Amino acid sequence: MTSDWPRVQLHVVTGKGGTGKSTVAAALALALAREGRHVLLCEVEGRQGVARMFDVDPLPYAETRIAAGLRADGRDPGSVYALHIDAESALLEYLRMYYKLGPAGRALERFGVIEFATTVAPGVRDVLLTGKVFEAVQRNSRNKGARQYDAVVLDAPPTGRITQFLNVSESVAGLAKVGPIKHQADTMMTLFRSPRTAVHLVTLLEEMPVQETADGIAELRAARLPVGGVVVNQVRPRDLPDAALAAARAGTLDRAEIEHDLGKAGLDASPQLVDGLLAEAAEHAERRALEDSQRAVVGALGVPTYELARLAGGVDLGGLYELAAELTRQGMA
Repeated sequence: MTSDWPRVQLHVVTGKGGTGKSTVAAALALALAREGRHVLLCEVEGRQGVARMFDVDPLPYAETRIAAGLRADGRDPGSVYALHIDAESALLEYLRMYYKLGPAGRALERFGVIEFATTVAPGVRDVLLTGKVFEAVQRNSRNKGARQYDAVVLDAPPTGRITQFLNVSESVAGLAKVGPIKHQADTMMTLFRSPRTAVHLVTLLEEMPVQETADGIAELRAARLPVGGVVVNQVRPRDLPDAALAAARAGTLDRAEIEHDLGKAGLDASPQLVDGLLAEAAEHAERRALEDSQRAVVGALGVPTYELARLAGGVDLGGLYELAAELTRQGMA
């Protein structure tokens, strides 16, 4: 299936905490890495979540191959590489690449100058973190021999901070009006505001995550940052037809029919068991009605929407490949 984002090289994945944004970022990287394509999956929050999901050793500040991509039509898959970005290492690399400060940069680290710079000035920290991502997308002669990627996926900070995180030129405006940091931030913004970037938002079918998604889209658009799609994660299966759901909500399910079906299954249809099943059915139906109302809100946001089912066994590498295949089927990758 054709991707909805053929021109995008940088996929930024954000979402309210607890929505599974890191899982979606990992699945998207696997989906994009097919037919010989190479994808870099970056994380910037210091949690080593990528290593845990792919069951590999904690990631260093080095691009490390962690998985084969999603196989398509029997063709050779591509590869997923991962990079754990920390501001201190990014600053040392920046000093080495642009100012030729190798040993001198390490001396600054020993004296605590780097930690001071990245802690006192949060805007500079964001420039360093996003700067490494920018470099991976824009690979040029300054980084000789570095691997070229067909796409970069960024497991980004949560929705409430994503606009500030990406809007680096605004972040450093109070720190530097001119000079290399200001120039670097402005150059990065040309990529972040271009059609080569898409910011995807992950949500659950719950009121708070959906509202935060809507707010995040509004903030991104106000900052002229390109909104991608919305991934509705952990969707419950549709086990009951609409008529049965309506009856469960109304409390009009046929008790005798339930008792009969339990008997056919060889179970004792005690009043306590039937009462429990009816209560669970009503709760499930109410939950489904709330989800359907939030799905309508998501549909009104005016962006492409994708849905991923809740994995009964939890998220492991096999589960990530399942989710990757579903994102491909729906056209996200």
